[in-house]
Amino acid sequence: MQAVKMYTTASCPYCVQAKALLKRRGVEQVEEVRIDQVPGERERMMQATGRRTVPQIFIGQTHVGGCDDLIALDARGGLLPLLQGQVSV
Repeated sequence: MQAVKMYTTASCPYCVQAKALLKRRGVEQVEEVRIDQVPGERERMMQATGRRTVPQIFIGQTHVGGCDDLIALDARGGLLPLLQGQVSV
């Protein structure tokens, strides 16, 4: 299974929702980068994604986007193959 990295904050309901979906799809560990606790992480996230909002989710080297993007990817059947390293978005 591909590594999952997610930029998050403590009070983000979309982060919780995204983690729950990933867990339902078999992801046991998510590397969380807390942009509200670590100075400079929001800037790194913005440079990597072009976005300000959380969550920002990476599966392997692929930037999936936010929670809505993750849900849409799952709905069209692309999440599991991406997690398994079979395709990229």
